[in-house]
Amino acid sequence: MHTREALRALGVREDTLTPEERDRLDRDGFLVLARVLTPEQARQYAARLDELVAIEGEEAGKEVHQEAGTDRLADLINKDPMFHIVLRQPRVLAAVAHVIQDAFKFSSLNSRATRPGEGQQHLHLDLDDTEGLTPGRYYGCNSIWVLDDFTAENGATRVVPGSHRSGKWPREEMADVTAPHPREIKLTAPAGTVLIVNAHTWHGGTRNGADRPRHAMHGYFCQRDLPQQLDQRRYIRPETCARLSEAERYLLDV
Repeated sequence: MHTREALRALGVREDTLTPEERDRLDRDGFLVLARVLTPEQARQYAARLDELVAIEGEEAGKEVHQEAGTDRLADLINKDPMFHIVLRQPRVLAAVAHVIQDAFKFSSLNSRATRPGEGQQHLHLDLDDTEGLTPGRYYGCNSIWVLDDFTAENGATRVVPGSHRSGKWPREEMADVTAPHPREIKLTAPAGTVLIVNAHTWHGGTRNGADRPRHAMHGYFCQRDLPQQLDQRRYIRPETCARLSEAERYLLDV
């Protein structure tokens, strides 16, 4: 099997994204996919993440990353079949394929719930900072699954439109990458939205000024010849593998 075959088996077609959506991804480096989940589904995902955080306690997120001021989880593909949606949603997969172009694979599924008063990040790329950058050749793509409304107050992701085409890291242009960028915008969106963000687009979480946590899942994909953020072959459980189709196992590279 190759990437094109896997995507077709998972329902991706030539017209899964409109020409306007592809143009927007090329121009801005991000795309807002509305109503991928219903509001009730988004609530169910957020509730399940809270349950897993309570179960895992201090170990939560350790497979990949822990972050002060947030509740993080990792290796979600193995933790509930409901999370397999990131391998099955045609519009998300079509957007990822448009960004990366080459053969690609699933890298990781993590979650991040920013607590009140926390969550500010510096502008960054979702890449190893030793990688060279070539505009037009993109190594990865993130899908941010919005499980609580992203608002200007509760820590919505900020992005710098078009920055993926600069061929630069934020530190090359900014003295302080934690500071606001003059062209940044916040990606506000209702729960159930999926935000597609080119890994080369400058972005970062913002401070949650609300009185409750703000939940999101991050499904990351990368070129097939690059290492995964979480080694799926090492972590895959037999029961998980048994639930997946051939195309889904191909995307996981297991």
